[in-house]
Amino acid sequence: MRRLAVLLLLVPLGAFGDEIAEAKKRWAESPHGPLLERILPPTFELRQLPEPRSRGARLTVRYCVQCHNLPNPAMHHAEKWPTIVERMVLRMEGKGNLGHLMYEMMAGVKAPSAVEATVLLAYLQKHGQKPLDARKYPEAFTAAGEPFRLACNQCHVLPDPKRYTAEEWRTVVARMQENMQWMNRVVGTQSVPGEPQLRIESINAFLAKYARKK
Repeated sequence: MRRLAVLLLLVPLGAFGDEIAEAKKRWAESPHGPLLERILPPTFELRQLPEPRSRGARLTVRYCVQCHNLPNPAMHHAEKWPTIVERMVLRMEGKGNLGHLMYEMMAGVKAPSAVEATVLLAYLQKHGQKPLDARKYPEAFTAAGEPFRLACNQCHVLPDPKRYTAEEWRTVVARMQENMQWMNRVVGTQSVPGEPQLRIESINAFLAKYARKK
Protein backbone atom coordinates (compact mmCIF):
# COMPACT_ATOMS: atom_id res chain seq x y z
CA MET A 1 0.00 0.00 0.00
CA ARG A 2 2.84 2.40 0.79
CA ARG A 3 4.42 1.57 -2.56
CA LEU A 4 1.16 2.50 -4.32
CA ALA A 5 1.07 5.80 -2.42
CA VAL A 6 4.60 6.63 -3.56
CA LEU A 7 3.82 5.69 -7.16
CA LEU A 8 0.73 7.90 -7.13
CA LEU A 9 2.81 10.89 -6.06
CA LEU A 10 5.27 10.30 -8.90
CA VAL A 11 2.58 10.27 -11.57
CA PRO A 12 1.82 13.74 -13.03
CA LEU A 13 -1.73 14.73 -12.16
CA GLY A 14 -2.50 15.29 -15.83
CA ALA A 15 -1.94 11.58 -16.45
CA PHE A 16 -5.09 10.89 -14.47
CA GLY A 17 -7.03 12.48 -17.32
CA ASP A 18 -6.87 9.08 -19.02
CA GLU A 19 -8.53 7.49 -16.00
CA ILE A 20 -11.31 10.08 -16.16
CA ALA A 21 -11.75 9.42 -19.88
CA GLU A 22 -11.95 5.66 -19.27
CA ALA A 23 -14.57 6.14 -16.57
CA LYS A 24 -16.69 8.33 -18.84
CA LYS A 25 -16.39 5.72 -21.58
CA ARG A 26 -17.85 3.15 -19.19
CA TRP A 27 -20.71 5.53 -18.38
CA ALA A 28 -21.45 5.92 -22.09
CA GLU A 29 -21.63 2.14 -22.47
CA SER A 30 -23.77 1.62 -19.38
CA PRO A 31 -27.56 1.99 -19.27
CA HIS A 32 -26.98 3.81 -15.99
CA GLY A 33 -24.60 6.33 -17.59
CA PRO A 34 -27.07 9.23 -17.69
CA LEU A 35 -27.79 8.74 -13.98
CA LEU A 36 -24.11 8.75 -13.06
CA GLU A 37 -23.36 11.79 -15.16
CA ARG A 38 -26.12 13.76 -13.45
CA ILE A 39 -24.86 13.11 -9.91
CA LEU A 40 -22.42 16.03 -10.03
CA PRO A 41 -22.04 18.89 -12.53
CA PRO A 42 -19.06 18.62 -14.93
CA THR A 43 -17.78 22.18 -14.48
CA PHE A 44 -14.90 21.45 -12.05
CA GLU A 45 -11.76 20.41 -13.94
CA LEU A 46 -8.69 18.40 -13.04
CA ARG A 47 -6.40 21.45 -13.25
CA GLN A 48 -8.48 23.23 -10.60
CA LEU A 49 -7.78 20.75 -7.81
CA PRO A 50 -5.94 22.43 -4.92
CA GLU A 51 -2.48 21.07 -4.05
CA PRO A 52 -2.52 18.91 -7.19
CA ARG A 53 0.71 17.09 -6.30
CA SER A 54 -0.62 15.93 -2.94
CA ARG A 55 -1.67 12.38 -2.25
CA GLY A 56 -5.14 13.61 -1.36
CA ALA A 57 -5.64 15.18 -4.78
CA ARG A 58 -4.56 11.98 -6.52
CA LEU A 59 -6.83 9.83 -4.38
CA THR A 60 -9.72 12.17 -5.17
CA VAL A 61 -9.16 11.62 -8.87
CA ARG A 62 -8.48 7.90 -8.60
CA TYR A 63 -11.64 7.06 -6.69
CA CYS A 64 -14.22 9.80 -7.13
CA VAL A 65 -14.28 9.88 -10.94
CA GLN A 66 -15.11 6.18 -11.22
CA CYS A 67 -18.79 6.86 -10.62
CA HIS A 68 -19.41 10.58 -11.20
CA ASN A 69 -17.82 13.81 -12.34
CA LEU A 70 -14.86 15.22 -10.41
CA PRO A 71 -15.98 16.82 -7.13
CA ASN A 72 -14.77 20.20 -5.97
CA PRO A 73 -13.58 19.93 -2.33
CA ALA A 74 -15.35 23.25 -1.72
CA MET A 75 -18.74 21.80 -2.60
CA HIS A 76 -19.11 20.91 1.10
CA HIS A 77 -17.73 22.30 4.36
CA ALA A 78 -15.40 20.30 6.58
CA GLU A 79 -18.08 19.07 9.00
CA LYS A 80 -20.15 17.54 6.20
CA TRP A 81 -17.40 15.65 4.37
CA PRO A 82 -16.97 12.72 6.85
CA THR A 83 -20.50 11.33 6.35
CA ILE A 84 -20.22 11.75 2.58
CA VAL A 85 -16.85 9.97 2.34
CA GLU A 86 -18.11 7.18 4.60
CA ARG A 87 -21.18 6.72 2.39
CA MET A 88 -19.13 6.75 -0.81
CA VAL A 89 -16.63 4.18 0.48
CA LEU A 90 -19.50 1.84 1.42
CA ARG A 91 -20.93 2.21 -2.08
CA MET A 92 -17.55 1.47 -3.67
CA GLU A 93 -17.52 -1.70 -1.57
CA GLY A 94 -20.89 -2.62 -3.07
CA LYS A 95 -22.97 -1.78 -0.01
CA GLY A 96 -25.83 0.60 0.66
CA ASN A 97 -27.99 2.61 -1.75
CA LEU A 98 -26.57 2.42 -5.30
CA GLY A 99 -23.75 0.28 -3.91
CA HIS A 100 -24.15 -2.56 -6.38
CA LEU A 101 -24.19 -0.16 -9.32
CA MET A 102 -21.17 1.81 -8.15
CA TYR A 103 -19.23 -1.36 -7.36
CA GLU A 104 -19.77 -2.49 -10.95
CA MET A 105 -18.73 0.90 -12.31
CA MET A 106 -15.44 0.69 -10.41
CA ALA A 107 -14.42 -1.90 -13.03
CA GLY A 108 -11.89 -3.65 -10.82
CA VAL A 109 -10.63 -0.55 -8.98
CA LYS A 110 -10.77 -1.52 -5.32
CA ALA A 111 -12.41 0.76 -2.78
CA PRO A 112 -9.95 2.89 -0.80
CA SER A 113 -8.30 1.32 2.21
CA ALA A 114 -8.90 2.77 5.67
CA VAL A 115 -5.62 4.70 5.40
CA GLU A 116 -6.47 6.05 1.95
CA ALA A 117 -9.96 7.05 3.09
CA THR A 118 -8.40 8.97 5.99
CA VAL A 119 -6.01 10.81 3.65
CA LEU A 120 -8.81 11.52 1.19
CA LEU A 121 -11.08 12.88 3.92
CA ALA A 122 -8.32 15.09 5.36
CA TYR A 123 -7.71 16.56 1.90
CA LEU A 124 -11.38 17.28 1.28
CA GLN A 125 -11.80 18.83 4.70
CA LYS A 126 -8.69 20.98 4.34
CA HIS A 127 -9.97 22.46 1.09
CA GLY A 128 -13.64 22.36 1.96
CA GLN A 129 -15.94 25.35 1.91
CA LYS A 130 -15.08 27.98 4.53
CA PRO A 131 -18.44 28.93 6.09
CA LEU A 132 -19.35 32.57 6.48
CA ASP A 133 -19.24 33.92 10.04
CA ALA A 134 -22.55 35.72 10.53
CA ARG A 135 -20.99 38.01 13.15
CA LYS A 136 -18.46 39.34 10.64
CA TYR A 137 -20.92 39.79 7.78
CA PRO A 138 -24.28 40.95 9.18
CA GLU A 139 -25.14 42.48 5.79
CA ALA A 140 -25.42 38.96 4.40
CA PHE A 141 -28.67 38.62 6.34
CA THR A 142 -30.24 41.84 5.14
CA ALA A 143 -32.04 42.64 1.89
CA ALA A 144 -28.68 43.53 0.33
CA GLY A 145 -27.41 40.01 0.97
CA GLU A 146 -30.57 38.21 -0.10
CA PRO A 147 -29.42 37.37 -3.69
CA PHE A 148 -26.20 35.91 -2.23
CA ARG A 149 -28.10 33.85 0.36
CA LEU A 150 -30.71 32.64 -2.11
CA ALA A 151 -28.14 31.37 -4.58
CA CYS A 152 -25.49 29.86 -2.32
CA ASN A 153 -27.77 28.23 0.26
CA GLN A 154 -29.30 26.02 -2.41
CA CYS A 155 -26.21 23.82 -2.59
CA HIS A 156 -23.92 24.47 0.39
CA VAL A 157 -23.23 26.67 3.40
CA LEU A 158 -22.73 30.37 2.76
CA PRO A 159 -19.06 30.84 1.80
CA ASP A 160 -16.68 33.29 3.44
CA PRO A 161 -16.25 36.20 0.99
CA LYS A 162 -12.56 36.42 1.90
CA ARG A 163 -11.90 33.02 0.34
CA TYR A 164 -11.23 34.75 -3.01
CA THR A 165 -10.48 38.14 -4.52
CA ALA A 166 -13.29 40.03 -6.27
CA GLU A 167 -11.92 38.98 -9.66
CA GLU A 168 -11.69 35.33 -8.61
CA TRP A 169 -15.23 35.44 -7.26
CA ARG A 170 -16.61 36.43 -10.65
CA THR A 171 -15.10 33.27 -12.13
CA VAL A 172 -16.40 31.15 -9.26
CA VAL A 173 -19.90 32.65 -9.48
CA ALA A 174 -19.99 31.99 -13.23
CA ARG A 175 -19.10 28.35 -12.58
CA MET A 176 -21.74 28.14 -9.85
CA GLN A 177 -24.32 29.49 -12.28
CA GLU A 178 -23.49 26.63 -14.66
CA ASN A 179 -23.75 24.18 -11.76
CA MET A 180 -27.18 25.51 -10.81
CA GLN A 181 -28.42 25.14 -14.37
CA TRP A 182 -27.08 21.58 -14.46
CA MET A 183 -28.75 20.74 -11.14
CA ASN A 184 -32.00 22.55 -12.02
CA ARG A 185 -31.79 25.07 -9.20
CA VAL A 186 -33.07 28.67 -9.25
CA VAL A 187 -31.57 30.28 -12.33
CA GLY A 188 -34.28 32.74 -13.38
CA THR A 189 -33.01 36.12 -14.50
CA GLN A 190 -36.28 37.84 -15.44
CA SER A 191 -38.57 39.60 -13.00
CA VAL A 192 -41.47 37.21 -12.63
CA PRO A 193 -43.79 38.02 -9.70
CA GLY A 194 -43.44 35.46 -6.93
CA GLU A 195 -40.53 33.62 -8.58
CA PRO A 196 -37.03 33.73 -7.01
CA GLN A 197 -34.43 35.29 -9.28
CA LEU A 198 -30.72 34.66 -9.66
CA ARG A 199 -29.25 38.17 -9.55
CA ILE A 200 -25.64 37.59 -10.57
CA GLU A 201 -24.49 41.21 -10.48
CA SER A 202 -25.92 41.69 -6.99
CA ILE A 203 -24.13 38.55 -5.82
CA ASN A 204 -20.83 39.69 -7.32
CA ALA A 205 -21.25 43.15 -5.81
CA PHE A 206 -21.80 41.73 -2.34
CA LEU A 207 -18.82 39.38 -2.59
CA ALA A 208 -16.56 42.10 -4.03
CA LYS A 209 -17.36 44.35 -1.09
CA TYR A 210 -15.90 41.85 1.38
CA ALA A 211 -13.52 39.91 -0.87
CA ARG A 212 -9.89 39.24 -0.04
CA LYS A 213 -7.60 41.99 -1.26
CA LYS A 214 -4.75 41.06 -3.57
